[in-house]
Amino acid sequence: MVEKLKNSLSFPPDKQRRRLPWAALVSAAVIFTALGMLIAANFDLSPHSVAQVPTNMSQTGLFPVVDRDGVQESPFVSVVDRAADAVVNISAKTKDTERPWWVHGSGYSTSLGSGFFFREDGYVITNNHVIKDAVEMTVRTSSGYEYEARLVGADPQTDLAVIKVDPEEEISVIPFGSSSDIKVGDWAIAIGNPFPQQGLDRSVTVGVVSAKGRSSLRFGQETPFYQNYIQTDAAINPGNSGGPLLNLRGECIGVNAAISSPTGSSVGIGFAIPIDLARAIVPDLIASGKATRGWLGVWLSDLTERQAKSQGLDAVRGVVIDSVFAGSPAERAGFKRGDVVVNFDGQAVANASQFSVLVSTVRQGNVVPVEVFRDRDRMTLKTTVGDRDTFLASAETQNQYVEDQSEIWLGMELIDYTPDIAREIGARHIEGVYVTHVFVGTPAERASITTGSILIKIDNKSVKSIRDIRELAGQIGRSDRRIPVIVQEPDGSVARKVLRY
Repeated sequence: MVEKLKNSLSFPPDKQRRRLPWAALVSAAVIFTALGMLIAANFDLSPHSVAQVPTNMSQTGLFPVVDRDGVQESPFVSVVDRAADAVVNISAKTKDTERPWWVHGSGYSTSLGSGFFFREDGYVITNNHVIKDAVEMTVRTSSGYEYEARLVGADPQTDLAVIKVDPEEEISVIPFGSSSDIKVGDWAIAIGNPFPQQGLDRSVTVGVVSAKGRSSLRFGQETPFYQNYIQTDAAINPGNSGGPLLNLRGECIGVNAAISSPTGSSVGIGFAIPIDLARAIVPDLIASGKATRGWLGVWLSDLTERQAKSQGLDAVRGVVIDSVFAGSPAERAGFKRGDVVVNFDGQAVANASQFSVLVSTVRQGNVVPVEVFRDRDRMTLKTTVGDRDTFLASAETQNQYVEDQSEIWLGMELIDYTPDIAREIGARHIEGVYVTHVFVGTPAERASITTGSILIKIDNKSVKSIRDIRELAGQIGRSDRRIPVIVQEPDGSVARKVLRY
């Protein structure tokens, strides 16, 4: 073979000196290139060994394009064509209660945000914080029409709201997609009105789904309780709140709601409320002006690595049942303290926040399967979901937990610790205030205060009720000092903690 190769490269003697140097190099390059291609293809010369270039990709393969009427264009163009006209600008006028009228002129302030039509009869979805406490709302469409809007319903605990206009024009709508079907890395397209004072209506930004199931985030006083956010790097800026986050089919997969940023502008970390959560809430907002929620009747905590190993789990995913309310749907279904919930109604459970969202979106009376680990055994419990409002109404008559009897202070959600609550969680009653939730990144979390703790003393003063907490908070103010707290831990032990603003 080598001899044949040498012969194939030979030339007549009278021309060797003249042609050999460059001709030999060219021929050798061709031959060894062909050999390299054969080796790379594992000597497979069948048709499937040839690299196939997708027809919907550009020749460089660096960016997706589609063919529309013989013209190649970005796939985002058709999405924007279908969706942009459904996006609206919302102006909400609120009474300024923090400053007197002579400081602020009229005594009113205006917030500007986004929203989008999802029904042809003029229903618009947006964020609750965009229209909160509004005394007047104006919706401006892409055609320049302005409409006075009225509030249909709002839900601060998910930060969703529905408003209504009576359109005098034909309007476009954006259909709801599915947020449970999206994958991290999928394309995400945001449309909204960033920096509305600059007139940047219906700006389009593109990115990917950066993460799913983000929770325990803090956004000041307007932080929603139910969090299961989609994270995206599509730019979201002030004014984008309430606008749609879209997939490549032009379907809404989320409602843009917030950003995490040291500057107040986009740094590529934006959050959208999953459309599956909105899909569960919106019908209630239209029908009754408020959301109804499913209820199981359990206190929860996130699964620890130690607990996961003790149950034989190969990942730290799930929630632990801390306690079960007597007579609750959970008790009737057979839940017990210490159960680790890993799946709810066919969806994997990641943490307590996500589990709370899943339960809240189920209608009263629906029977759902719940997979739990108990003593290293996996079992399925079927539970009939109850109604949270019914429970709260019952709790109100029994002097138990109701939302206006709660207080959030230094990152703790607190309620009066009543004998009824002690009986429900199977604990001894003492005088104090019960911690129902601790938010991430707050003074309470940094002080290692946990859900299920009971506050007994704050700043060397006994606390017996939410009223005592409010009085102490007013006395302490925002002084930059260490505040000693005596708590009874969920296991019954008493500990001293230190809070600091």
